[in-house]
Amino acid sequence: MRVLVVNAGSSSLKLSVLDGDDVVAQRHVERWDGTGGVAEFLADAPDVDAVGHRVVHGGPDFSGPVVLDAESRAAVERLTDLAPLHQPRALAGIDAATSALPDVPQVACFDTAFHHTMPGFATTYAVPARWRDEWGVRRYGFHGLSHAYASRRAGELAGGSRVVTCHLGAGCSLAAVRDGRSVDTTMGFTPLAGLVMATRSGDVDPGLLVWLLRDGKLSAAELEDDLEHRSGLLGLSGSADLRDVHRAGTPEAALAVEVFVHRLRQAIAAMVASLGGLDVLVFTGGVGEHDAAVRARTVEGLGFLGVAVDQERNAGRAGDEVISADGSSAAVVVVQAREDLEIAAGVRQAVG
Repeated sequence: MRVLVVNAGSSSLKLSVLDGDDVVAQRHVERWDGTGGVAEFLADAPDVDAVGHRVVHGGPDFSGPVVLDAESRAAVERLTDLAPLHQPRALAGIDAATSALPDVPQVACFDTAFHHTMPGFATTYAVPARWRDEWGVRRYGFHGLSHAYASRRAGELAGGSRVVTCHLGAGCSLAAVRDGRSVDTTMGFTPLAGLVMATRSGDVDPGLLVWLLRDGKLSAAELEDDLEHRSGLLGLSGSADLRDVHRAGTPEAALAVEVFVHRLRQAIAAMVASLGGLDVLVFTGGVGEHDAAVRARTVEGLGFLGVAVDQERNAGRAGDEVISADGSSAAVVVVQAREDLEIAAGVRQAVG
């Protein structure tokens, strides 16, 4: 089966055609406003049998890939309030592909679906029952397509049943995976929670946010914009790109790296606690794959777990490989992010 994968981000569009696991055509639109791109790509691409769409939020009901029809598309649209940056772009990609390929099955693959296996005590916030029962407030988790692929690929390379996957890119999150099933993660009700990210704050004291709003220092719209677009590495150093932060050489840049790594170590230790131990630690995503210094500094701070990287392997890795030192209590693995493979697999599952 030949599958078109449509990965619509908040500001970019990645298109690829997979024949089996082989990419036979691809295009990346860096700045995508939700219009164009799909039909133009298909004009020169091979014919496809089905289309798979990455959809960030599946809410409480979508626990796996689903073939889209009018009803399921409407259900996806109703979740826009939970992911206002990403959901409209996913819908734009769905509509564009449906228009270009009206007779081809369209399948939605959800970033939240992988985390549906988390136990209730990991998904439940200690908030009033009305919040949970009437408004569906709970921890959903995100980056599930990446975590699912990375944990499975790491198992092929290193074995082990207790895996912590670190998806580190513009957005960052961790997942605790036991025997292929997510049991905990760092993101929550929205993709704003958890680790320090490129422009997103990660976890912040909710009392601080209440104080900012109550005292009129910021409006709700200003607060959301600051937390989503002006925080994280950008807020700490003036740059959202960790490569530029490393090169800056300023005190602010040094602090930004320290904060990023400190919060990452804390969260890894929390995921290990959720698993009751660690067999494999996985780095994936743009930062996870390419920033050897962040990997080394992160693992150095986890020495109490007995984890260690081999410096030569870490600095010289060129693909999916184990970089842990001989004698490390757990394997440390770097895996290329391949959400496209996970989406294509979901499409084949959904359409048989």
